[in-house]
Amino acid sequence: MNDMTAANLRSAFGGESQAHMRYKVWSDKAEKEGFPNVARLFTAIAYAEEVHASNHFNALGNEEGEFLVASNAGFGVDNTSSHLQWAADGEHFEIHQMYPAYLEVAKMQGEKSAIQSMHYAIEAEKIHEKLYLEAKKAVDKGEDYNVEDIYICDVCGYTAIDGAPDVCPICGARRNKFTAFTK
Repeated sequence: MNDMTAANLRSAFGGESQAHMRYKVWSDKAEKEGFPNVARLFTAIAYAEEVHASNHFNALGNEEGEFLVASNAGFGVDNTSSHLQWAADGEHFEIHQMYPAYLEVAKMQGEKSAIQSMHYAIEAEKIHEKLYLEAKKAVDKGEDYNVEDIYICDVCGYTAIDGAPDVCPICGARRNKFTAFTK
C-alpha cells in the first residue's frame, strides 16, 4: 500500500478507536444524568466507530510495524449536552475535512480497500452527526432523546433508527448483518 494512504488509514483508525472509547464514557455520563436513550445512542454509535476502525485496520492488509498515529481526538467530560455537541463537531470534521481529503489521496493512489473503508465511514458519519444534533435539542429542553431501537450495520457502521432496513443503503448488507441496541 502507498505510504500516504497507509498513514491516513492509521490516522483514521486512531480517530475512530478514540471515538469508540469516548462515546462509551459519554454514554455512562448520559445514563447517570437520566438520559437512557442518549446513553444507548452513544453506545450504538460507539459500536459503529468500532466497525469503522476495524475496517480501516483490515484495509491496511499486511502493513506491519510500530507507527506513531496522529489523529484528531477530543477529550473531556462535562455534561450530556456538551458531549452531544462535541460528538457532532467531531463527526462534522470527519465528514467535511478528514475523510474527503483521505478519500482523494486513496483514489489518486488507486487503493481500493481504503476507498471502500473510508466511503463506508463518511456515509455513516453523516447520520451520526444528524442524530447527535437531534439528541442535543431534546437534552437542551431537559428531555431524553425520543428513540426506540437503534441498529448498526456490522459491515459499514450505517445507523438506522426504529428498524433495520432489508438492505443497508451504504454497503448492501442484509438485515441479518445489523446489531440491535434496544431498550
